[in-house]
Amino acid sequence: MQHHYQLYQFGISSEVALPELAPVSDAPIEAHIAYGDVLGNIAPDARQLGPFLWATAYAFWLKVPAVAAFLIRNGNEIIVQPEPGIDEASVRVFLLGSAMGILMFQRQHLVLHGNAVQVGDGCLVCVGPSGAGKSTLAAALMRRGHKLLADDVVPVNAQCEALPGFPRIKLWQDSAEKMQIATDGLARIRPDMEKFNLPTFGEMAAAPLPIRWIYILNNHNKDEFVFETIRGMDRFPALRNNTYRVRFLEGMDLKAQHLTLCAQLSSKIKLVRVTRPNTRFALDELADRILADAAEQT
Repeated sequence: MQHHYQLYQFGISSEVALPELAPVSDAPIEAHIAYGDVLGNIAPDARQLGPFLWATAYAFWLKVPAVAAFLIRNGNEIIVQPEPGIDEASVRVFLLGSAMGILMFQRQHLVLHGNAVQVGDGCLVCVGPSGAGKSTLAAALMRRGHKLLADDVVPVNAQCEALPGFPRIKLWQDSAEKMQIATDGLARIRPDMEKFNLPTFGEMAAAPLPIRWIYILNNHNKDEFVFETIRGMDRFPALRNNTYRVRFLEGMDLKAQHLTLCAQLSSKIKLVRVTRPNTRFALDELADRILADAAEQT
């Protein structure tokens, strides 16, 4: 059975059901997701980037042990080979994460590892390592009336606009409890994880938005917030280090393009490193301080 969805401003036809997305019937189809043999079709000229990664200029093979293998090629196709007996939710975690990130690289986008929300007529992106609190902060900003644009995978086009992504936020159980968000009835992202999909249908920005601010989240043992504006030559490594799965660029001949896109984005944004206390939750204070800092550049 074929399912039709719209994601990142283009239509997808998929044999894999994607309940995280709303079905559509009128979006022009530009990409396809299908089941098939992945590991038996690794190209002879593919460069091995790691134990489970292979790439050419046009294709990328990714194996997630005990879950699935994925072939992403030409920016318009993903082939999925699940492991026998694996649950569909676990496959979708990597299909909508790593595999989709690679597809967007192939479609000539810079891809940031973060969360994007609408602020005024622009977009604010929070980036940082896994566990930095990006999704939790996005949920806090949504409570203040700001619409979600993208969660986890944030593709950026040549006009330095973030593209609308999945209508959901992924929240850990402890974060949900601190925000008084009930997880009863929410789907776990994987059966064995205390992390849930919080649907945001109706609370999404519908069109691409220019990125005006990027905040890099860190923490320390001090009981204070520190905001450091990043300037000059330090801006490129900051963007590179917060690119989604940056090592995936190796082998696909995309490093030069990535450098150009980072330079374009760097020239248009306010880039700030935010260090917050790890001794207390302080989510509301963090959200308020970031919005106040962003308001200084309108």
